[in-house]
Amino acid sequence: MTDLKVQLVEEFGAGNIIEAFGELTLTVDSTDIIKSCIKLRDVFFFDTLIDLCGVDYLTYGQSEWESDASSSGFSRGRNTQEKEEHAYANTKRFAVVYHLLSVNKNYRLRVKAFVAEAQPMIKSVTDIWAAADWYEREAFDLFGILFENHKDLRRILTDYGFVGHPLRKDFPLIGEVEMRYDEALGRVVYEPVSIEPNVNVPRVIRK
Repeated sequence: MTDLKVQLVEEFGAGNIIEAFGELTLTVDSTDIIKSCIKLRDVFFFDTLIDLCGVDYLTYGQSEWESDASSSGFSRGRNTQEKEEHAYANTKRFAVVYHLLSVNKNYRLRVKAFVAEAQPMIKSVTDIWAAADWYEREAFDLFGILFENHKDLRRILTDYGFVGHPLRKDFPLIGEVEMRYDEALGRVVYEPVSIEPNVNVPRVIRK
């Protein structure tokens, strides 16, 4: 791991490498993703893409949540937490994360590239690792991230008429529409949501 970190720092710069929990994370600019991935495959021997996913950093770094509940007595066992700064608290909202494996060197690496929130788009790496095909479709389906030059970028998990991207943090838990089969019409129909939204307590960031 130390040898790999030294080599990555020499190639990409110390400011782009994070080591935590025995794992290395390389952050690259989204415009350089193809060049960086080719270099990782050909120079660093990362021949296998294990996983690719999207990440939504909306509200990330907010250690405390707004609540009317008391932090004392027998209300909910709720304790006030101090605000903490986190590595990605003030950065772009969406990121694409690649998990790579070098079979030859027995190295693993996480690569992260942030994309614009208004139009989240990044070049496809399917020509570098064919395994990225369905992973990129999944990230498009669930997060709305567009992969330029992907040959078949369509939804893979949700229905073809699904509205929105369900793993975005601002996607309503009740969904946007309800779907059912109408026997009279002989087809699937979409209707407004009939259930009331349920507001849950957000997650907390633990070290």
